[in-house]
Amino acid sequence: MATAKVERLMNLVICLLSTRQFLSAEQIRTSVAGYQDSRSDEAFNRMFERDKTELRDLGIPLETGRTSGWSQVDGYRINRDAYELPDVDLDADEAAAVAMAAALWSTPELSTASQSAVMKLRAAGVDIDADTDVGGTAVTGAPRALGSESVFGAVLTAINAGRAVRFRHRSTRDGRATDRTLEPWGVVTHDGRWYLVGHDRDRNEPRTFRLSRVSGPVTDAGRAGDVARPADADLRGIVAAAVTYSEPSGPSQTAQVWVAEGKAAGLRRMARDSRPTSLDGRSGSVLDIEIRSLDTLTRQVLGAGPDARVIEPEALRDRVVAGLRRLAGVST
Repeated sequence: MATAKVERLMNLVICLLSTRQFLSAEQIRTSVAGYQDSRSDEAFNRMFERDKTELRDLGIPLETGRTSGWSQVDGYRINRDAYELPDVDLDADEAAAVAMAAALWSTPELSTASQSAVMKLRAAGVDIDADTDVGGTAVTGAPRALGSESVFGAVLTAINAGRAVRFRHRSTRDGRATDRTLEPWGVVTHDGRWYLVGHDRDRNEPRTFRLSRVSGPVTDAGRAGDVARPADADLRGIVAAAVTYSEPSGPSQTAQVWVAEGKAAGLRRMARDSRPTSLDGRSGSVLDIEIRSLDTLTRQVLGAGPDARVIEPEALRDRVVAGLRRLAGVST
């Protein structure tokens, strides 16, 4: 399968940023994913020339010079001092936006391609800076439940084009998938999950869809420019109002969850209080956690595996037990 142009350019930038040496065109051709798609030297040269021009048009400081070694030829690199940004001060909202972007760039497809380029360069004897971290960015609290990247990309394209779309969406209640036609307004994150917001033509009202429950393909359902987001549409407010939890309204409940010592960091961060307690001979703590969402807390406990155990309430314990049965393939 041919490598997309944007991905190829990204691979090229990563490659040229990962070394202080000038890399020859041949080294780049064999090391950067995407150039192997060219069927001849002439096709590669045309592709590479276009990519160099595009990088320079984007303001990326691409330099030329002579490669090292006994056979010196023209080579290329990116001036990191000119490329890197100065210290940037971000407020809380800006930092959250950067974290979301980093989460997308660390998806397996992009991470694998970038790491592969660096590994090939090292194998070829090219000196890679030891402190260069390619594709391994760790983002605390990165958004979850993005779902299919093809769906995500198609949705963003439709939003930018102002075009209605059709897709299948799986209900959270009964798991059944239904066809939906939506005039998309935007994509919003809430509680670490991604939601598509827009006007549902089938229901004739604004609706919210969790992206991880949207199945492809996402197809066009109208002309570009037909859809416009209402000026008064508060997407975050729509999502917050739409995301309902299964626990009844009323005073908040507190769960007690035992976690093993040094484990279940996510649950520990959620806790309002904790007290050292041993369980079945293992050291740990009992955490007091306010139940904001039974679904969210259930997933956190399941994610901790044998290092977490629900003491109360019974409703949460039953959910965790049912989840463990599903994971083990045991019929309930």
